[in-house]
Amino acid sequence: MATSGAEIQLRLGGEGPPLVLLHGYPQTHAIWHRMAPTLAERFTVVCPDLRGYGDSSKPPGGGDHSTYAKRALARDVVEVMEALGFLRFAAAGHDRGGRVLHRLALDHPQRLTRAALLDIAPTRAMYRRTDQAFATAYFHWFFLIQPYDLPERMIGADPDGWLQACLDRWGGDPAAFDPAAVAEYKRCFREPAAIHASCEDYRAGASIDLAQDAADEKLLVECPLLVLWGERGFVGRSLEPLALWRAVAERVEGEALPCGHFLPEEAPEATLAAFRAFFG
Repeated sequence: MATSGAEIQLRLGGEGPPLVLLHGYPQTHAIWHRMAPTLAERFTVVCPDLRGYGDSSKPPGGGDHSTYAKRALARDVVEVMEALGFLRFAAAGHDRGGRVLHRLALDHPQRLTRAALLDIAPTRAMYRRTDQAFATAYFHWFFLIQPYDLPERMIGADPDGWLQACLDRWGGDPAAFDPAAVAEYKRCFREPAAIHASCEDYRAGASIDLAQDAADEKLLVECPLLVLWGERGFVGRSLEPLALWRAVAERVEGEALPCGHFLPEEAPEATLAAFRAFFG
C-alpha cells in the first residue's frame, strides 16, 4: 500500500476490531508468525513491514535522517490503517516498532485505543542512562549511528552473520527461532538498501527523534499502555520499564515474561495471554 512517503508491504487477516502488529530490528512482520493466527480469531490483524524493512520500500536517508524518523514511520501506519478504513485501532510494537508506536501515540492520540510495547524503555530515558553496562549490551545503538557508510560496509560484508548474531545475542533461547522465519529475515536483510535503511532508523533515533521527543516532553501518552519485557533481557535486568513508562504515559500496566528480547517468538503463549487480558 502506498503512503505519502513509502510503499508498505503488509499481511491482513481475521475479523473484529483492528489490531496492528509492528516488528523491530533486524526483523520483519514474520516475528508475529506464532501469534497472528490466534489473534486473527478475535481481531482484524494488520502486520506491516516498517519502512526500510522486509519488503516495504527503502527510500534513501536524508541528511537529517528525517526519512526514517519515528514520526515518518508512524505516519505510514496511520495512512495504511486509514486506507483500510480504520480511523481508530489498537496496536502492539516490539523493539523499533514500539518506538514507532510511542511517537504515533504522541502525534496521533485520537487514533490509538490501546497500545502494547514489548521489551523497550523510552528512547530518551535509555540514552540518558548510558553507562558502561548499557553501552556494552546495546553497542549496536552506537555502531549503527556512525556516519554513512561505515556500518553499511561492515554489515554488508556478512549480513547473514550479523543478523544471526543479533538473534543469538539478544534472545534467551536460540532454539526458539523457527528456521523459516530466520530465513525470511536474512532474505530481506541481505539487500544493501535494507542495511542502509536500518542504519538510518538508528541514526534518526539518536538525532531527530530525540529532538522531537524533547520538544514534546510535556506530552503524555493518553491511551492505556501494556508494557511487557523479557526477564532475561537487558531491559528487564537493568532498567525499571514500568517506572520509566509511567513517567511519560497516563496509564501503564505490565509484567516480565520468562524469555529474552524476542517475546513473540520466545514466549508466544505468555504474550498472547497478556494481549488477551489487555486488548479484550
